[in-house]
Amino acid sequence: MTVIAVFFLNGLTLSTYIVRAPSFKAGYHLTDGRFGLAGLLFALAAIACMQLVGPLTARVGARAILRVTLAVMPVLLAGLAVAPGPWWFTAGTALLGAVHGTTDAAMNALAVAVERGAGRPILNGCHAGWSISAVVASLSTAVLAHAGVSLAVHAVTAGALLLAAGLVLGPRLPDPPGAAAPSSPRAAWSRPLLVLGLTATALMICEGGALGWGGIFLHDVRHATLGLAAMGITAYTGGQTLGRLTGDRLTARWGPGPLFRLGVAVAATGLATAVLAPHPGAAVAGFALTGLGSSVLIPLTFSAVGRLPGPEPAVLVARLTTFMYAGILLGPALIGWSAEFVGLAATMTALVPLLLSAAYGSLSLR
Repeated sequence: MTVIAVFFLNGLTLSTYIVRAPSFKAGYHLTDGRFGLAGLLFALAAIACMQLVGPLTARVGARAILRVTLAVMPVLLAGLAVAPGPWWFTAGTALLGAVHGTTDAAMNALAVAVERGAGRPILNGCHAGWSISAVVASLSTAVLAHAGVSLAVHAVTAGALLLAAGLVLGPRLPDPPGAAAPSSPRAAWSRPLLVLGLTATALMICEGGALGWGGIFLHDVRHATLGLAAMGITAYTGGQTLGRLTGDRLTARWGPGPLFRLGVAVAATGLATAVLAPHPGAAVAGFALTGLGSSVLIPLTFSAVGRLPGPEPAVLVARLTTFMYAGILLGPALIGWSAEFVGLAATMTALVPLLLSAAYGSLSLR
């Protein structure tokens, strides 16, 4: 449960920043370009720090890293709301990205190590904690915004509560023994890792399509109301959360390979329904099915990386996280550029075969 709590706290901190993004943009009078630059620096800082986390985790342990980052992230969240100007906000966003990237890689490395030691699946439960945190952050932000609570009060209060929770949780984290260090740097870039990494990139591009463009597709292409268009995102995240709450039990019963292939099939069927069904209500149901099917795919990929022979798992997990962030960073932009040339409907439809191609990654799950 302590590992799941790490995912929950990290997700709650980051999700609070994400759902308050319009308030940050308006509060600092940022143009679209300036706010986009802050987001780009966030992602680049996260990816850069992930290159260092693997070796550092192998040396000092994920627990030591997380005890620091769980305390620093809430302080940065609060600091963003009280920064003295837009450039300070931009710099703070880059720092938040760096610490979040470090936390993301370290917490997944810890979960993989605990799963190996326990001999049973736990990764889906951990990622379910992250999904639940996003729901909690969005609902609480909606309530606070409706009540007229300012951004500064919200962020500082949330930061203080998250800091206290992180200080309490840090000493209680497990400290599982690591594996032997890799014999050569090249070992960390084996063919199975590359297959799993490219699989993760494809999955995150598809997830970016569903989350970043699903609502726009429903409104602009299927002419859904704004409320119904927002329901598509809610349906996706709801299906994803439900799937992750049951994913570990299904993994133990069926095995990672068969469950992964089933998840790809369900997600692809749902996405095809979402982008091809002419009625907006059917498309919303399709997004729910997409979230349900895709829910287990990334946790199973992390678990598979943890079972690869040779290098320290923390190094491999950091590599995989880098592939994931490449998909998160590139996916929405690539979809937007493609939509300019061939239309959003055709672009979203093209995500279906991309999602099906991820089934090839199941060969590395054995």
